[in-house]
Order: sequence, then C-alpha cells, then structure tokens
Amino acid sequence: MTDTPPDHLSIDPRSPHFNRDALERGVGIRFKGSERTDVEEYSISEGWIRVALGKKMDRHGRPLTIKLMGPVEAWFQSGGDTDEAGDGEQADAED
Repeated sequence: MTDTPPDHLSIDPRSPHFNRDALERGVGIRFKGSERTDVEEYSISEGWIRVALGKKMDRHGRPLTIKLMGPVEAWFQSGGDTDEAGDGEQADAED
C-alpha cells in the first residue's frame, strides 16, 4: 500500500469511496490547520470534509452531515507493514 491516503475517502460502507484497508491503517485529517477526529468523509482535491451535525439523525437512522469547505490534509496514522511503536517501546525498556 502507498504512503499517501486516497484523495476521497468515506467511512460509510455503502459509499463508492469506502476503502477498508485505508481505514484500518487510520487516516488523520487536518482541516484549516487543526486536526479533526469527527470526519465522516473528505475530498482533498475538492477541498471539503463532511462531519456529523450533532446527534441528529435522518429518517433512515443515519447521522445528518454538513459539508465544510477549506484546505484539507490527510496522512496515514500507522505505517502499515512496519511497527514503529514497537521500536520506541523497546528503546524505553533499555533505559
């Protein structure tokens, strides 16, 4: 798998932009300079994120979302095949 996350990603399994492999690695999102953990869907090239609108639900039981426009940055939170956290834990044990 590459080190760059997809340009468009959704956490909804019904979406054509759903990618289980990318979501399992963990994708971090920075929107307008601050990290966001509540992003339901994003598009880097179009410059928007979609977030839940409180606890409101639509008639099908899915959360209502709002689209926010602005600069979007995405990165993988884990390295995929390599275990970077294990190296740091081993160094701490030697001290």
